[in-house]
Order: sequence, then structure tokens, then C-alpha cells
Amino acid sequence: MTQTSNRFFDEAARLMNDAAGVAQGVRREFDTMLRHQAERILGDLDVVRRDEFEAVKEMARLAREENEALKARIAALEGRLENRPAETKFAAAGGPQGGSAPDLSTS
Repeated sequence: MTQTSNRFFDEAARLMNDAAGVAQGVRREFDTMLRHQAERILGDLDVVRRDEFEAVKEMARLAREENEALKARIAALEGRLENRPAETKFAAAGGPQGGSAPDLSTS
């Protein structure tokens, strides 16, 4: 009789194992289906992916740094231009003081 009860418990344990395996399979299928559905919905909403967002964020940071460097360079050039004497400014512009008029005569 002990053999009969052991067989019963063995069969019950095997049935529970199979049921647990089926439940895990169903859960994996549900998770996969839910993930695909969420990706489809987010794709329809035209939501930006995280890696794309990070790439654009990095590009914006680099552009800001370059913009700041160019601002500093322009400020330095303007400072140098401000420190020039007035005659030199007009001469560089071809003005009447200090600069000679270009020779337009043909030889």
C-alpha cells in the first residue's frame, strides 16, 4: 500500500510541475505580447527612444560649447578692434583720413 500512495504523490507532484511550467510559459507569452503592444503604441505616438534623445542631447551640449567659444573669440576680436587708433580704423575702411585713395588711372 505504501507503493500506491507514493505513486499518487509522484503523479500529483509531476502534475504540479507541469502546471507550473505551463504557467511560466503563459506568463512569458503574456509579457512578450504586452511588450510588443507597448512598443507598437509608442511607435504610433512618435515617441523618441532614449538612445536617440541622449544623442541629440550630446549634440546640443557640443553646439553650446562651440557657441560659447565663438562668443569669446568675437569678444576678443572686437576688443582688439576697439583698441585701434581712430586713424587706423578709417584707413582700414578706406576713409579720407590716413588712407590713400586707390589709383584708378590706367597706364
